[in-house]
Amino acid sequence: MQVVILCGGSGTRLWPISRSLFPKQFCPLFGQESLFQKTLLRNSTLADSFSVVINQEQYFLGLDQIEEIKSNKKNHFILEPIGRNTAPAIALAAFHIDPEEILLVVPSDHLIGKQAEYETAVKTAIKFAEDNRLVTFGIKPGYAETGYGYVEASGNDVKSFKEKPDLETAEKYLKAGNFFWNSGMFCFKARVYLEELKKYAPDIYQDSLRAYEAARKDQVLRVNLEDMKTIRSESIDYAVMEKSQLVKVVPADIGWSDLGSFDSLYDALPKDASGNTKTEKVIHIGSKNNLIIGDKRLISTIDVEDLMIIDTADALVISKKGSTQKVKELVAEVKKISPELTQVHTTAHRPWGTYTILEENAGYKVKQITVRPGGKLSLQYHHHRSEHWIVVSGVATITIDDKVFELKANESTYIPKESKHRLLNNHSQDLVLIEAQVGNYLGEDDIVRLQDDYKRN
Repeated sequence: MQVVILCGGSGTRLWPISRSLFPKQFCPLFGQESLFQKTLLRNSTLADSFSVVINQEQYFLGLDQIEEIKSNKKNHFILEPIGRNTAPAIALAAFHIDPEEILLVVPSDHLIGKQAEYETAVKTAIKFAEDNRLVTFGIKPGYAETGYGYVEASGNDVKSFKEKPDLETAEKYLKAGNFFWNSGMFCFKARVYLEELKKYAPDIYQDSLRAYEAARKDQVLRVNLEDMKTIRSESIDYAVMEKSQLVKVVPADIGWSDLGSFDSLYDALPKDASGNTKTEKVIHIGSKNNLIIGDKRLISTIDVEDLMIIDTADALVISKKGSTQKVKELVAEVKKISPELTQVHTTAHRPWGTYTILEENAGYKVKQITVRPGGKLSLQYHHHRSEHWIVVSGVATITIDDKVFELKANESTYIPKESKHRLLNNHSQDLVLIEAQVGNYLGEDDIVRLQDDYKRN
């Protein structure tokens, strides 16, 4: 069986923790491991291999996180230049393997607390999949939730799919006992899924097949942007599951949460005796039932209740519990005045390492750059800025126009505007340097790449 991990979500409902280039599935919200890493570990005993469908901008982030947990499973990446929802994403994975292979399709950003029950549910689903069925997992609801779709079941037979209900309807579903939350997890043979997709959404099937056939296939599958744009964006639920006559449901009580809001995150995190989430560098005096997530600063509360306080290096959000579904509206407003805040943290991950913005003001920006051993920035130049590099530790191999030289700790160099330059760490320890940019425009899009080992544009 191959496990298909869907990593396409942007996680805007957990902003500012989650950003478009560092979405929630890669954030260590529970201990040291990210949700993506927990997904890999949770399925490692079930999978022969993994297929990771991911935005091309997050490929190296995903690769790094797999290496961190030292996964010994075979991993294959499918890189999407833009997202087209789950139906095309699963189709691309299904085209790439043996038609009779069973796929277990799972999102990368869910939390599952009951491993044994999860494995039992998957094994039940596999039996249905072997009988050429499409299987969805229905989560036993713990309360009347209005933010999820529902599956109406009779045993393992699906009677109907229901849209997100109002509260009164959700309470009726809960009382009836045969309605389950739609989990977004599926199990089926690749062939069966593709046949049903071709039957019920032939345009998505054909356009996905065309994109797959035209994709560059080297160590990873790289789909072309123009081909991806032609595919209609649609979920597997609308495209196939709600129409097919082959669908079965496996009811599952597996400690599941999709962590789709700060309210659901609050429910999943450990709490103290007053109902406040347990967080380092937080002092509560007379405060109750608060979610506090901090970055570095000490956070103190006095006599407040039912608040969500989310503090990162460059953004602070304070909300009443129960109102965090409005975070998507907030992100839309942030995009209007400061779009970079929705895309990256002050620390951004790159194929070669990371950079952290230390200071930024009109006309200048200061970064700390860390380049891993063997890491190499692209050969590039800038139209609008010059740069000063100061080595803090390690050894930098630097190219500026036709000169190549090394700098050690406490040595520096200057890169004029329009000069072609490159930075390489050719040694066995991390290279750390400070970069001071000076110019009238300091955006990350002022990079003209001439050569790049990581095949970025």
